[in-house]
Amino acid sequence: MQAPETVAGVAVDVAARLAAIGGRIAAAEAAAGRKPGSVALVAVAKTHPAAAARAAIDAGQRAFGENRVQEAKAKWPALREAAPDLALHLIGPLQTNKARDAVALFDVIETVDRPKLAAALAREMDRSGRRPSCLVEINTGAEAQKAGIHPAGADDFIAACRATYGLPVDGLMCIPPADDEPALHFALLAEIARRNGLARLSMGMTADFETAIQLGATHVRLGTAIFGPRRARGG
Repeated sequence: MQAPETVAGVAVDVAARLAAIGGRIAAAEAAAGRKPGSVALVAVAKTHPAAAARAAIDAGQRAFGENRVQEAKAKWPALREAAPDLALHLIGPLQTNKARDAVALFDVIETVDRPKLAAALAREMDRSGRRPSCLVEINTGAEAQKAGIHPAGADDFIAACRATYGLPVDGLMCIPPADDEPALHFALLAEIARRNGLARLSMGMTADFETAIQLGATHVRLGTAIFGPRRARGG
């Protein structure tokens, strides 16, 4: 069993890291000439235990990201009881057979990336009456191994999500290729959002979030900078 002083130490560390990140976000907003508070921090808690998420909640953080439906299903219902104003974002790939759980669990689904998934989400939203916000994931680098709609097909897919499936799409998300200059990908995402009238841009992680803010991010997704190195699953 974890010693109480260790839990307290984790809480202090997470709170201090959140405060430091908040300062950097505010500085990046100012440098870009943007309004204070125009960028939301999504704390990525994937692979980290509920105690770490609880420490962030206690420090005032309210938006969190998870990669896997099953992990979120195990971790977040109890946390939500203590903090019902939480916003939970799905930021990992979603299988169509998990659409029901995703609609029930998440407030924002950031990884809508193919017609079959859009149709499954639409059916579940109609069935349940719950309509989490949806972001279309754009594979800005057109990487074969990565999820997301390629840029060339983005406009048509966004239109289909709205008109054919009736999804509440209000933004875009991307993960730039690891070895590329991220600014090029952030600028591309911002341009696709602009021409489709989408307000939300989820882009930027621990290593590049200040660049993303410069180029229009409304949400940045940070995990390591808040919770430390990712834990091995099952470890």
